[in-house]
Amino acid sequence: MKKRFSKILFLTTFVVSFTASAQEREPVKSNIQTYTPSKLLDKGQWDVKFFNNLYTETKGSYNGITSDKERETYFTSTLDLFTGVSDNNRLNIGLLLEYRSNVINGKSATAAFDFKNDENSRNGLSSFAPALKWQPIENIGNFSIQSAFHIPIISNESDANGVYLDQTAYTFQNRFFYDYTVENGNWQLFTELNTEYNFGDSTSFANNTIVLAPGVFMSYFPSNTTTILGFVQHYQRFGDFTQNFTALGFGGKYQLNSTLNLEILYSKFVRGSDTGLGQSFNIGLRALF
Repeated sequence: MKKRFSKILFLTTFVVSFTASAQEREPVKSNIQTYTPSKLLDKGQWDVKFFNNLYTETKGSYNGITSDKERETYFTSTLDLFTGVSDNNRLNIGLLLEYRSNVINGKSATAAFDFKNDENSRNGLSSFAPALKWQPIENIGNFSIQSAFHIPIISNESDANGVYLDQTAYTFQNRFFYDYTVENGNWQLFTELNTEYNFGDSTSFANNTIVLAPGVFMSYFPSNTTTILGFVQHYQRFGDFTQNFTALGFGGKYQLNSTLNLEILYSKFVRGSDTGLGQSFNIGLRALF
């Protein structure tokens, strides 16, 4: 189970950040067009993201063999807060919070929403991370880096019943964002490279490991308030514990009003090594003000 869980953080930490946009579509752009993950906030502006990821699996791939297994489900709810602090709009600071509810032993996927702590379930606030987002090259506004230091607030990855919650190793994370809008603004290519260094707890499965996780997203804008997208992601862990998987997905975003937008995503893990093979259902709200 430890080996299968790391994918959730990747998907939770990747999906909560992605916001597709267009650069030159209409005279007045919506937030989903303007504020991509690459775009920094103006000084005094706030960005609040509340994202929920439900990952469930009934198959696993280990030692080159894919087989069925009892269902395991991992629910992750994240809250990301950022604000602009620099006069030149090249630096944002923020805080990331993660809450988890996990169930094992064949329980239904919706059992994660019971938020219990028993022989099959575990839940709680698992980590927080101070973060900053910055634009390293002044004249390339669509390239930025988000750096965060994830600090676990739990003492044991698994409880006495073997129910896993989260890793207890610290994580230094850097995410590189770049987007490119195609000519008329109806299409946009977004790319990300997520990097992690995990350390600080010899009892953690993630200790002394490095993660490289690229992703490519293609978005289409049927209107300035609507986005349809498809994506492919790969995740590779190196070090004391190795693991990799590839996921394909699709989804969309809708601008509800001048402040709020809604995001819905689905992804399928199509291959992997030393990992579970499941699917992920995601829904989130983002407020910009």
